[in-house]
Amino acid sequence: MNLTQSLQAEYLQLWQTCTIRPKRLATVDALVDRLVADKRRYTAAGSPHGVPWHVVGLIHLLEASGNFATHLHNGDPLTQRTVHVPAGRPPGGTPPFTWEESASDAVKLKLRGWTDWSIPGTLYQLERYNGFGYRSRGIHTPYLWSFSGHYSKGKYVRDGKYSPTAVSAQCGAAVLLRRLAERGIVTFTGRSLSATTDPPSRRGPVLRYAPRKETAEGRRLQELLNTFPGIALRVDGKLGERSSDAFRQVTGHYLRGDPRAKKT
Repeated sequence: MNLTQSLQAEYLQLWQTCTIRPKRLATVDALVDRLVADKRRYTAAGSPHGVPWHVVGLIHLLEASGNFATHLHNGDPLTQRTVHVPAGRPPGGTPPFTWEESASDAVKLKLRGWTDWSIPGTLYQLERYNGFGYRSRGIHTPYLWSFSGHYSKGKYVRDGKYSPTAVSAQCGAAVLLRRLAERGIVTFTGRSLSATTDPPSRRGPVLRYAPRKETAEGRRLQELLNTFPGIALRVDGKLGERSSDAFRQVTGHYLRGDPRAKKT
């Protein structure tokens, strides 16, 4: 499957409408903290091949539960070559392997040469890493969307065995990526589809900087701002610094009442 224009649009639409289930947020944040803690190792594995650190980290969490004693390819132990698909990796060297040796092989095998690390490009490569089998089942893959409103049930419980009632207990890569973006840890500046929504008007209802007050108008503004590529806000109705920054990115102005507006 290639990254066609229609597939790019699908990924962007799912990204823009992705909401993390509230009861899962603490778990998602804890996983994000783990990713950040190991950023140095992920950067060392990905940078020589042009792969962002967070992509390596997301794959490591999904494939190996973040365990550095296992292969990045599929979570098999580093004491021998991989047994599960892809089997026999790395092809060179002698086990036991270091995590860095295995990770370099996995990145080269799966991701080398890819340069589009926009939102659609990243989601495409993450889904491709795991496989596109869920598409024939008519559900959004839990590999990306588990713990979000885009996924409820249906799972391959082992290779080739699908259960329509099984529910993934693992957080999806797109959900983790979304939270990384919401927290300002990861930003997107590469190629992306242009948004078709008009910028929020500065006429009409007055929207004020209010980081501690949740309002319906604030939620609607955050939902609208999230339709612009590269913006990822948690929709909680509280218009704090990140919402004001996003508003400025779209309109050229901070929200009214933002103390930083007086300094510009």
